[in-house]
Amino acid sequence: MLRVGVVGVGNMGFHHARVYSELAREGKVELVGVADVNFERAREVAKKFNTIPYADYKELAKEDLDAVSIAVPTSLHKQVAIEFMERGINVLVEKPIAESIESAREMIRVAKENKVILMVGHIERFNPAVIKLKESIEKGLLGEVVSISAKRVGPMAIRIRDVGIIIDLGVHDIDVISYLFNDRVRKVYARAGNVKHPAGVEDHALIMLGFSNGKSGIIETNWLTPHKTRTLTAVGTEGIAYLDYIQQKLVIYNDEWEKIAKIERREPLKNEIEHFIECIKENKEPLISGEDGLHVLKVALKALESSKRDEVLEVE
Repeated sequence: MLRVGVVGVGNMGFHHARVYSELAREGKVELVGVADVNFERAREVAKKFNTIPYADYKELAKEDLDAVSIAVPTSLHKQVAIEFMERGINVLVEKPIAESIESAREMIRVAKENKVILMVGHIERFNPAVIKLKESIEKGLLGEVVSISAKRVGPMAIRIRDVGIIIDLGVHDIDVISYLFNDRVRKVYARAGNVKHPAGVEDHALIMLGFSNGKSGIIETNWLTPHKTRTLTAVGTEGIAYLDYIQQKLVIYNDEWEKIAKIERREPLKNEIEHFIECIKENKEPLISGEDGLHVLKVALKALESSKRDEVLEVE
């Protein structure tokens, strides 16, 4: 049974702890402890999930763990992840992988040096509707997919953020579109601006992604829309697919049929964490590697740069 921990138990980290607790009841893992600089919060979460609280993540790292989820602010991802990876502990780090390309590369290097898994939490890949769409594309139900567009909009969260909409939300669809195309973004052009966000970061953006063979992706994202929408449309030579992330629904149309996919609704985070555990047990590469996380970060940062320069930029 794998010994696991969670560092950072704010909103997302709380749910990591909850899922590990569920898996512990199923006899799959042992939740050794949770760490947070806000020790009262750590105590509260630890009590709820019957584990041990830590104020210092370095103390948790000493507890002979097999794996850890890291859900601290992005600027701290590198230092926390490296602390665990250098001890031979496998890491699942929330998206984005890091605050800079240099930090992401260092994390990938340390993971390879210590022969541990570094997985990045781009959770939408584990959405049952995305899984079904990927299968449908690979079966040729849409023919050759030529364009994919996504809309990820909704009201601004109450808490003040130190990053804008592109890094916070846009990265989800940058990753999913790249995954569905099975390709890397080659060029990016973005328009973005600030209307309401008190920190002055961009709160609305339109991102255009260029792939090889003339294929393209478009992402519309904002914190201005009063209701939450999370959708994706894939256009192929033989049909079109409409996906709803929230409803976990997929509908495919062609010249003759409207097909509604049979999808068993399931929590994407639980799918993600179970995959992480499976990769550790079977010593296999995770679906979302450090390199995948690095690519998404590169595209997001280029999108930010593009919006400021009003230019189409190439992605390394």
